[in-house]
Amino acid sequence: MAELSALEDPKIRAVNERHGDDHGVNLGKIREIAKRLKTQQDLARRLWQTADTAARLLALLICRPKAFERDELDAMLREARTPKVHDWLVNYVVKKNPHAETLRLAWFADPDPVVASAGWALTTERVAKKPEGLDLTGLLDDIETRMKDAPDRLQWAMNHCLAQIGIEHPGHRARAIAIGERLEVLKDYPTPPNCTSPFAPVWIAEMVRRRDDT
Repeated sequence: MAELSALEDPKIRAVNERHGDDHGVNLGKIREIAKRLKTQQDLARRLWQTADTAARLLALLICRPKAFERDELDAMLREARTPKVHDWLVNYVVKKNPHAETLRLAWFADPDPVVASAGWALTTERVAKKPEGLDLTGLLDDIETRMKDAPDRLQWAMNHCLAQIGIEHPGHRARAIAIGERLEVLKDYPTPPNCTSPFAPVWIAEMVRRRDDT
């Protein structure tokens, strides 16, 4: 904790706070510490319990993802209110845990939009890698009905799922693009040069073009 505290940079904190993250430690520095520490599940749990964002990010890098029980991950997600901790927990830990599918189903239907966004993130993973058994038409129906007015984090996750369906599944591509064009979610999102817009019709078209070029 002292080492993390010494790495605190007010300028980094100011940038992070604009995105809802309450820490000022360079993520590259956190990764360097994690590389040195290697996997240490007990230390990871202790770091998580501090509730400090930088410590929790480090914990997620040195933990053993398959070692967590379902209820433990559920509790961790509900505590992970900052976007970066939430994102790393879902992508680095939950996706590698044997309880990922049961958590996906539980979180997807959760009334808390931040928790639900994790369910959508896990669903997007399945859309891309294991779509068997998913009701893609039903997902598009849900997105079409709810995405426009969804809170930011949930809206972002639903939009990612929309784009992934359009990219991965040609039979649903035209409808995914049409939904994106009609709802216009993230249409005007500021996108740096050489980056792909998160606006679903543009995102889908660009990713499909790249695949066709290879």
